[in-house]
Amino acid sequence: MAEPLTTAARPGARRRLRGLARRLAGAVFVLWAVATVTFFAVRLIPGDPAEAILGGPGSQTSPEALAAVRAEYGLDQPLLVQYLQQLGRLATGDLGRSYALNMDVGPLVLSQLGGTLLLAVLSLGVAWLIALVLATWSTRRGRLAARIGTGLEIVAAALPHFWLATTLIVVFSVWWGVLPPISTADARGLVLPVATLAIPLAGFLGQVMRESLNTALESPFVLSARARGESDRGVLWRHALRHAALPAISLSGWAFGSLISGAVVVETIFARPGLGRTLLNAVTVRDVPVVVGVVMVVALAYILMTIVTDLASGLADPRPTEHGIGALS
Repeated sequence: MAEPLTTAARPGARRRLRGLARRLAGAVFVLWAVATVTFFAVRLIPGDPAEAILGGPGSQTSPEALAAVRAEYGLDQPLLVQYLQQLGRLATGDLGRSYALNMDVGPLVLSQLGGTLLLAVLSLGVAWLIALVLATWSTRRGRLAARIGTGLEIVAAALPHFWLATTLIVVFSVWWGVLPPISTADARGLVLPVATLAIPLAGFLGQVMRESLNTALESPFVLSARARGESDRGVLWRHALRHAALPAISLSGWAFGSLISGAVVVETIFARPGLGRTLLNAVTVRDVPVVVGVVMVVALAYILMTIVTDLASGLADPRPTEHGIGALS
């Protein structure tokens, strides 16, 4: 009796293994592409990396000092050789050594990673909460509420981070004086940066969630639930919302990457330490190892978040099919 079950389980196991292998291969390709594009993009920035290491073009360093720095960091090698050396270090987990700070990139990136991840995770959670409240409210309140919800979502999604951050500082810090204009270590210092990232994202998520919710409310399973005497609130929270959340969950992987990229602006405006400010400073001084290291870590975080959202979609999907958590393909 056990043999047929074992035999039947093998195709599913093989599909999952093939799906996992494709995911790993795709992740490796993405990391290679990110490292390659970042390396050559930074090298296209005008200026001499050796001068940046020694303090910039105005430092008036001697040709001998420049030559010594180029030899120490391998900058005297052909660009292709430097690129291959960079890939070799990355393949062993070595992010290199910062030109400007004269320290290993790995510890530098890890020291700034926590603050950026905290900002991104909190912003994603707040965006989900806003989108959920707005979608459920506008769906249940009739046509006028739906139009109001649509307008708010469109406006929120169109707000640039730098404009929203400046406006929030003027209102809550300058006019009302209730929140600090610069990010501090306590919870109050996180409110404005999180709001800056969460509000535009909530507009995107709200549009997707409300459209999916309207579609779900018109589905046959909802009609069957109502025919069984289930209340509107029960239909919404027990059935329709679970289906409506699936597209928004899938979108959260992209949203997480968007939040980390938006952290460059937010961390700079609010003087908050993190990967965003580290990346901006590194690009300014052409610190190639730091730029590549930060972008690689961000790309890896995006890949992991995409996998997490796929698993969450499988858990939230009520359909008893292979589209759930077990179907990695």
